Amino acid sequence: MKFTVRLAFMLAVGGLSLTGMAHSADYWVGRRGNDRQQGGSRTRPWASLQFTADHVKAGDSVHVLDGDYVGFDLRTGGNRESPIRFIAEGRNVKITRPNGRTPDGINVEGAGYVVIEGFIVNEMPRAGVRGAGSPHLTIRRVRADRNGVWGIFTGFCDDLAVIDNLASNSVKEHGIYVSNSADRPIIRGNVSWGNRQCGIHMNGDVSQGGDGNISEALVENNIIFGNGRGGGSGINCDGVQESIFRNNLLYDNHASGISLYRINSAAGSKNNRIINNTILMAGNGRWAINIGSRSTGNVVWNNILLNNNPSRGCINIEAESLVGFHSDFNIVVDRFSPDGDHTVSLKQWQSKTGLDCHSRVATPQELFLKIAVGDYHLRADAPAIDAADPSLATQNDLEGRPRPFGARPDIGAFEWRGTPAPGGD
Repeated sequence: MKFTVRLAFMLAVGGLSLTGMAHSADYWVGRRGNDRQQGGSRTRPWASLQFTADHVKAGDSVHVLDGDYVGFDLRTGGNRESPIRFIAEGRNVKITRPNGRTPDGINVEGAGYVVIEGFIVNEMPRAGVRGAGSPHLTIRRVRADRNGVWGIFTGFCDDLAVIDNLASNSVKEHGIYVSNSADRPIIRGNVSWGNRQCGIHMNGDVSQGGDGNISEALVENNIIFGNGRGGGSGINCDGVQESIFRNNLLYDNHASGISLYRINSAAGSKNNRIINNTILMAGNGRWAINIGSRSTGNVVWNNILLNNNPSRGCINIEAESLVGFHSDFNIVVDRFSPDGDHTVSLKQWQSKTGLDCHSRVATPQELFLKIAVGDYHLRADAPAIDAADPSLATQNDLEGRPRPFGARPDIGAFEWRGTPAPGGD
């Protein structure tokens, strides 16, 4: 009796009630399961993802066994302490048909603190995975290929995390699209290739509401190649501000490399840092770095910026965006544009702007191990080794190895680790 009274008193003082205490659960879904209310256990799994999505609550985890599934539409969210998780437990958990409510494989809408992990979502009419109005959404280890418009799309998702996904061959637009006024996204460790337009597209889009900009993004350790036959950039930024782009490898993209500008957003892409990236443009590509629309205050430091297109080069910046622009310690091709129209050499660029005083010209053959097979690690004699400015260098490289390995950090996304120089490509 004393224990019961004491417990009731503690609950009352703490603002809790016995009836209001929620308990998280682990649910299982398998192709041999059955959608019965009393099921959902590992031994008696449910059969469909939508049935499960309609029954989860904050703190629940859904474990999905290998098999082909219809997608799901989730409108219930978790919270900071108790997110909702949908986790593919095997390597062959496939969404083969869109959910019954939207033209996407997986749709998370108005539901914050949700984790989507490990699914294969191919050939959906619109997006493989879509998130809208869902703060603290995490999309991790998803494989999204040949989807109608986007591999992964999000809109109005503050504190988004898009991590370790494969996004490829989107038919109409982008591999990964982070849209609308959504601050502090993390886009890390993804591989995005073969998409018709951008590998990664970020667009504040003021017409849809909010402040019309994306701020404090972290875009790092991504590999982006073979995109842009329909336009766009490897990393495209419309109204992205106060953000960091580091340790990304971009190669063989057919439009631009990294673009900072304004079309749909409220203002230009200002005060960003582009640090320790490796960019090698395709023979029909545009500029490695493209900056315009009063996108002022940006920093381009410790990058490899090369171009196989003889009429384009490393940095193209409109005159109005030169305000507060800083660029140095880059390995470059000998072609710059200080006004968006005329091309100048590195020496002329240095004289005209006072920028890139420590930058140097080099060729891909002087820098990379095996270009023919897409190996952009540094040669043992590469001029990028021990040549970066340590004051702005990243602490680790694209593969997570600490910098510096030698006396100083290396320029580009990879830190050299003693690989012997080959006889040549």
